[in-house]
Amino acid sequence: MSDFDRSMIEMFTFEMSQLLQHLEQNIVQGDTGYSMDGINEIFRVMHTIKGSAAMMEFTGIAVSAHAIEDLFFYLREENPSDVDFSKITDLVLSSVDFIKEEIAKIEADAPADGDDSENIARIKEFLNFIKGGAKPEPAKPDAQPASIGNSTAEVSPEDVPENANVFDVVLRFDDGCEMENVRAFTVVHNIKDHVISCASVPENLIDEASIDIIRANGLKLKIVTYQILEELREMLAATIYLKELSIEPEKHDAAPEEKKSSNGASSASVSSASAHSAVKDANQSIKKAAGSSMISVNVGKLDDLLKLMGELVISEAMVTQNPELEGLALDGFYKEARQLKSIIKEMQNTIMSLRMVPLSATFFKMNRIVRDMCKQLGKDIQLEIYGEETEVDKNIIEHIADPIMHIIRNSADHGIELPETREAGGKDPKGTISLEAESSGSDVIIRIRDDGAGLNKAKILNKAKNNGMLTKPENEYSDKEIFQFVFMPGFSTNEKVTEFSGRGVGMDVVFKNLELVNGQVFVDSTPGEGSTFTMKIPLTLAIIDGMLVTVGDSKFTLPILAIRDSFKPRMKDIFLDPNGNEMITVRGEVYNIVRLYEFFGMTPKYTNPDEGIMIMLENGDQIICLFVDTLLGQQQVVLKNMPKYIGKVKGISGCTLLGNGDISLILDVAGFFDK
Repeated sequence: MSDFDRSMIEMFTFEMSQLLQHLEQNIVQGDTGYSMDGINEIFRVMHTIKGSAAMMEFTGIAVSAHAIEDLFFYLREENPSDVDFSKITDLVLSSVDFIKEEIAKIEADAPADGDDSENIARIKEFLNFIKGGAKPEPAKPDAQPASIGNSTAEVSPEDVPENANVFDVVLRFDDGCEMENVRAFTVVHNIKDHVISCASVPENLIDEASIDIIRANGLKLKIVTYQILEELREMLAATIYLKELSIEPEKHDAAPEEKKSSNGASSASVSSASAHSAVKDANQSIKKAAGSSMISVNVGKLDDLLKLMGELVISEAMVTQNPELEGLALDGFYKEARQLKSIIKEMQNTIMSLRMVPLSATFFKMNRIVRDMCKQLGKDIQLEIYGEETEVDKNIIEHIADPIMHIIRNSADHGIELPETREAGGKDPKGTISLEAESSGSDVIIRIRDDGAGLNKAKILNKAKNNGMLTKPENEYSDKEIFQFVFMPGFSTNEKVTEFSGRGVGMDVVFKNLELVNGQVFVDSTPGEGSTFTMKIPLTLAIIDGMLVTVGDSKFTLPILAIRDSFKPRMKDIFLDPNGNEMITVRGEVYNIVRLYEFFGMTPKYTNPDEGIMIMLENGDQIICLFVDTLLGQQQVVLKNMPKYIGKVKGISGCTLLGNGDISLILDVAGFFDK
């Protein structure tokens, strides 16, 4: 396969993924009925999928999309009443799943040889049913079986708007060019957006039988358009492998009430044509501007750019903090260095913005999961989505999609009760799961709430006890600590294994995936009222603003956004609580003290609190005071993963290279709150 072919396939699969994602968002909301706008949108998407797949010769995808297109064409044109929209959704989702499988094969360089004939047969059967068993309607443009022979495409006079032109077109392709039907389909597909209508002979250009017809008689088109002959000729003349082009205008009588002017055109026609031309030109300008302002970029290239940006940040620090510069009067150098740092900061922000993508795509996928589970479990659940426009780094999204899915499944399976159970308990028979996101400094907070039965604290604790997970007496566990057991591998309180739960897998994936991106998850639950799962994830994993601190001879970096305050403590404000924990009073509030040297077992420079520095750190609604030797100042640092042979260390999220060549460990603030 050539590089050109590979790039075309990559663009095709990318386009298909975007269309399918958009399609699912429209489909899953149609169980109770599709609006006309929704029907038009689904028809348009399936038409585009069919056209692109046919052009790339993925016949299975094209035929499957064609069947759905036929169904929605009928819904759009006839607007039938008393239709089982839930059945339609099932049929469309089945086709979407088939197309997804074929796309996955294409991406893996495997043949797209799937067969969707069973679902296509069901679609046709359903279409025939909603037609009331009536005789199939006459062929519609680009949606019905192929015509055979030398017949000419027809357009009835009432289908021609005022001031429109009708042209009979015949295109012939070069001998031996092959795939004439695909080339013909490309011609029709390319002009669809620029004309009012286009009927073709043969009509079904996907059918291989149309190849012989086109070779013998050419591709015959009946085009209705506001364009003049020269404009249409210029558009069609750009066709690849075009051998011959014939365009003949078809005469249509003007409406009898129109009064002709001396030059043969009515004044109404002239003004209408001018207005339409102006609108058309404006729309084309807008389309061109939109098309030229957006490009697709391979994520790998953005990753490489971000790595180079990180190296640039490190190099800038190495230059400006070079020990050889100490003691030198270099006012001009430092002025220019500040300017360079400012430019690098702007570059970093721009590069980071390129990688930021909204959570909407990930969130809307959950509609399908909730719908499928409702059908399987016999429950009635609505999913409410908020804050889907919140943006995070693309790499972060890849790690949080599974956690969100597993929590949603858990809420639907374990949390939300059956309708009759909810009704007996005085609740609305329809359960609600809300999925919401919001930005919080350098983090994104994602909450998944349900109004179900809530977590059974006693059952969870008993299961943890039986599994040997308890490390202290039962009465010393807080509600938060008990709820965290649900994220342990192999933990499940379901006594019966179902399609969705009972095997002890799923929720541990949440914890592991979030751990990979330095994220956290917390659970809050009230019996009979529901549960709330809160995920806290960083916006990005690349470059952070940090505060450098020292303990003994070692340097550590604290994320600047986790720091609430720093101060010199006074001995009179420090005391021990009844359990022997060291506490400090700050502005009338009492907080725990964590001595960093004790946490890591190091030798500090200072042990007396009034000689060092206290840094107030916050993690959600919790606050502690971290005791260190000194503060060195704020600095941008590039986050590097810890070597695999070291593994995960509590309190450490990574490391960074400082300007003088020293290594600084980046502290994981959350680790200090679980001490």
